[in-house]
Formats: sequence, structure tokens, C-alpha cells
Amino acid sequence: MRFIPTRFHGILDYIVGIVVIASPWLFNFSDVSYATWVMVIAGILVLLQTIMTDFEVGIIRSIPMPTHLMMDFGIGVIVALSPWMFGFADQVYAPHLIFGVFSILASLTTHRYPSESYRAKASGRETVR
Repeated sequence: MRFIPTRFHGILDYIVGIVVIASPWLFNFSDVSYATWVMVIAGILVLLQTIMTDFEVGIIRSIPMPTHLMMDFGIGVIVALSPWMFGFADQVYAPHLIFGVFSILASLTTHRYPSESYRAKASGRETVR
């Protein structure tokens, strides 16, 4: 069931991307190298794909929304499993698991296409009232 509007998803992506990048220092695991790099890289990827997605809050608008959602799903799986894949689960795993599951759920519950008003505006079909 997809109930999250793409505009809300995009705004959340900008916020979450920054929080994920900062999470090693916010949650005190910056001394665990792999754990830190996984989150920093994931946060950068989230921000870059949001900037490049063709939806209400995108800037470059070259990635279709369905592709963005597939990338969110993939990032979520990798980040959620990373503590065990890279062997740092005995030091930290909760932030990675939480963000990973959040990303997976967001990808599965966000609308696949931007609102009709955005699509009309983007295609030049916007009606003047």
C-alpha cells in the first residue's frame, strides 16, 4: 500500500540524508571505521539521488521516481545488513538496522509517480485559473 506522497518523501530524504551522514557522531560510533563509512556513504547517496530525481523537490531531475525507490530499497538492504557483512555488529548495529529498515519501508510505501499537478507543470500542461 503506497500512501506517502513523493513530495513528502523527498523532503524526508534531505533530512534523513543529513542525519545519516552525521549519525556516527550523533550516536557515538565514529571510532568504528566501517560503521562510519557505511553511514556517510549511504547519506551521500541518499542526498545525491534526491537531488537528481524527477519529482517535486529534485533539482537536476534526471532519475525517474520508480528508479529512486528501487535505489532506496537497495541502499536499505545493504545498510541494514552491513554490520554483519563488514563485521562490526559486535560494536554497533542498531543505527544501521534502523535506517536500513526505514529506507526499505519508505521505498515500499511511497507513491511511484509524483502528483498529477507536478507532472502537468513539468510537461507544460498546467492550467491557468
